[in-house]
Amino acid sequence: MKASSSLASAAALGLVAGLGLVLPTASASAATAPHISEIGYTLDTDFIEIAADPGTDLSGWTVGSVTRGGSVQAAENVTTVPDGTTVGDSGALAVEVPITNSVNSGSAADGSYGASAFAIDDAGTLISFDQIGGVTGGRGVTGRANTHTPDPVVDEEATPTGATATGGQSIQLIDGAWSAAPPTPDALPDDGGDGGDPAPEDVTPIADIQGTEDASPMQGETVKTRGVVTAAYPTGGLGGYFVQTAGSGGADDATPGASDGIFVYSPDTVADVSIGDFLELTGTASERYGQTQLTVSASGMTRLDEPAEAVKAVEGAFPDDAAEREALEGMLVQPSGELTVSDNYNANTYGEIALATGDGVLRQPTDVARPGSAEATAIEAENLAREVILDDGASVDYLDSDQDVPLPYLSQDAPVRVGAAATFTSPVVLGFGFDKWRFQPTTQLTGDNAEAVQPAEFSDTRSAAPEEIGGQVSLASFNVLNYFTTTGDQLSGCTYYEDREGNPITVRGGCDARGAANAESLERQETKIVEAINDLDASVVSLMEIENSARFGKDRDSALQTLVTRLNEAAGTEKWAFVPSPTDLPAEEDVIRTALIYQIAEVAPQGESVILDDEDAFSNAREPLSQAFAPKDDAGTAETEKTFVTVSNHFKSKGSGEGPGNEDTGDGQGFSNADRVKQANALVDFAGQQQTAADTDYVYLLGDFNSYTQEDPMQVFYDAGYKDVAAEMTDGSTYVFQGRTGSLDHVLALDAGDTETAFDAVTGADIWDINSVEPIASEYSRFNYNVTDLYSPDRYRASDHDPVLVGIFDPESGTGGEDAEASADADAGAGAAAAADGGADAGGSADAGADGGQDDADGSQDDGDENGSGSQNDADENGGSQGAGDENAQNAAGPGGNLPRTGSELALPVSIAAGLLLVGAASVIIARRRREGGAEH
Repeated sequence: MKASSSLASAAALGLVAGLGLVLPTASASAATAPHISEIGYTLDTDFIEIAADPGTDLSGWTVGSVTRGGSVQAAENVTTVPDGTTVGDSGALAVEVPITNSVNSGSAADGSYGASAFAIDDAGTLISFDQIGGVTGGRGVTGRANTHTPDPVVDEEATPTGATATGGQSIQLIDGAWSAAPPTPDALPDDGGDGGDPAPEDVTPIADIQGTEDASPMQGETVKTRGVVTAAYPTGGLGGYFVQTAGSGGADDATPGASDGIFVYSPDTVADVSIGDFLELTGTASERYGQTQLTVSASGMTRLDEPAEAVKAVEGAFPDDAAEREALEGMLVQPSGELTVSDNYNANTYGEIALATGDGVLRQPTDVARPGSAEATAIEAENLAREVILDDGASVDYLDSDQDVPLPYLSQDAPVRVGAAATFTSPVVLGFGFDKWRFQPTTQLTGDNAEAVQPAEFSDTRSAAPEEIGGQVSLASFNVLNYFTTTGDQLSGCTYYEDREGNPITVRGGCDARGAANAESLERQETKIVEAINDLDASVVSLMEIENSARFGKDRDSALQTLVTRLNEAAGTEKWAFVPSPTDLPAEEDVIRTALIYQIAEVAPQGESVILDDEDAFSNAREPLSQAFAPKDDAGTAETEKTFVTVSNHFKSKGSGEGPGNEDTGDGQGFSNADRVKQANALVDFAGQQQTAADTDYVYLLGDFNSYTQEDPMQVFYDAGYKDVAAEMTDGSTYVFQGRTGSLDHVLALDAGDTETAFDAVTGADIWDINSVEPIASEYSRFNYNVTDLYSPDRYRASDHDPVLVGIFDPESGTGGEDAEASADADAGAGAAAAADGGADAGGSADAGADGGQDDADGSQDDGDENGSGSQNDADENGGSQGAGDENAQNAAGPGGNLPRTGSELALPVSIAAGLLLVGAASVIIARRRREGGAEH
């Protein structure tokens, strides 16, 4: 669309001819005062019509539209009427001007949604300011100043029309009320508002209106049809109902390729119909956001007394094929095949649950395949084909104007987690909107009527503890979701996200704090984090997104100390300690940082911590922190021959970037990919330096790399000899973003060295899915946002990333999962080796590679639907996704397998004295070799 440069009568007539519209031959009675009488915004050419007495001079008038935010979007959205322009004999003049098509109706639109049309006379007086949609008599959009918004509109409130138009229609002011009808630019509409089209005499089957393509072949036509009401939405903003041809559905399809159901948009009649009514309907066929519908006025609906055969639901697996879905649009269905929850983010906002057909979630393509590859493209194409939304039969916003309406689907007793199986217990209607197929319940679903209305139930996939991973000690990564002990109320300038009562919950901006707004909110956050970390029970934990307290004039470790204190209080003992910041710190650091905490009884720090001070690589990310540890034996003595290096990391996010290679190329890696590659290379060099300093081959890199498993930064590590432990040993994933599951968090083990490698030492791994798969409504940051408060003081949704847990060093062998060289030198003899193998409690047990782990961990684990997308939680894919089988997944058993013991099976005739001598000889050899191995490290 483009703005008109001439709006004289000839141009206006040209507009009408271009629209292919027929004007009424005579005008209605002239308007007593100029006003906006019609708004056409679903057409090829938008217009705003001014009604006034014939001959009224509109020269110099300003006509235009503001967005739902209240400002004029661009210069083309406002125009000045040329000199010499007058209203013709029709009593109306259509002014061509593009209108931002961002509208909604119902309570969700009240004061928030709806482009608004305005007209200002040549003296600068605001004549009309009318909002498309909204609630009649309710709040309207308020005009906001910007470069293009005329001053008379600023701070004025638009009047909601309560009316929205379907494709090919406009909204028109008739007898003081707005309604949708075929457009009549440059002419006042007939009182009936139907453009004068005669009502059809013949009944057209719904299947003929739907057709066999993705759009109706009868768009813009007035049609008469009949159907049985299968679903009705008198509340919730949909403003209509579904009807289906009597007797249709079930196993038999009398109209192959064409649907027998259709949505009827009819705010005037929806309150008067009930499910099961047999109706005759006369209205205009159109496409609304990709869904075929009829728009029916109050006079277009007739309830029939004659009996109608009942409609049957179509049962069976829901198809992936678009044409097969199109043939079911508007019909009653009851899916019986496998369906898996792939996303629950919008459940918190719009009452939507994203499902994937078949078994398993929708994978993040670059977590499985190389970015830009044919395989990655095919994965996303499959994702799009598999996705379908389980909706709530409404267009409300549970975080805005409908906070007092109980959330559907979600409850503390029955969380709907990503990866859960969905089972339909009653039929739904298949609709389409906002580019997605949608299962709609047969009436608006809320938390209050769930027992009667909710059409599906979900499996419970929660686990109270991580899987057993073995190992003498364990390592973990844990993102603490902007844990700030400096709360917003301690600073000046902070703005807040507020609950439904206006209480501040988290910091929104305006200051350096990023977490809780006040002590009460911090306690809620802290409670979840503390329980999760204590239950994770790792020996060493790498933390990301913890406050850098130095930015607030405090000791750098102040927030870290507070967290450790809380962990110990909850544990009831001095269980935890933190790694102190080193003396040498970067000159510039982010307000969030990485950190390391550890269990005092299980490991002992070796040397001091070191931070990678590389401003070139980490100017836009958090600097890596390294610390070496040694496991402690049962007596509490550090086993320094098993010293291992840990490095805690948090790379640049995907949400922004600048400079060469940092643009989003569309291959799935997002912004700042080049910077993350640079950070990966710097980290490899840094880790090598720490390895040399600690004289060990046991090196582990932990944290949030903001890179999915197959992306470029991860290739740097693989090329340098590191393996992704969770990808190798589990089917789990750590993050869910926009309905796609993948891992941004990793534990990388060095698989290179002269003897046993860091990867060899791994005994097992698990991704404990307590965070990313949980509804965000359970997070502390959403406390009391809705009357259904899902916050609970437990481990679930303590963060938005799942922790990765890795066990190292087989406690029954000298080191890890490999043969601990328990077999003696040849001069010790085979008998000595056998005896040593049987000595389970000998120093450095001879079991040649005990079971290294357990079964694979369960890998189960937000687009702008309903007119907008909820803001994602900070930091990764958007400055912030999901899990199923990774093609690289292997059995969770640790390296080396599980070989049988033989020493315990020595024959009884072997003398006890001889056996003891042999065991002693073997023990000496083992001890010598362990000392030599330690020296080599």
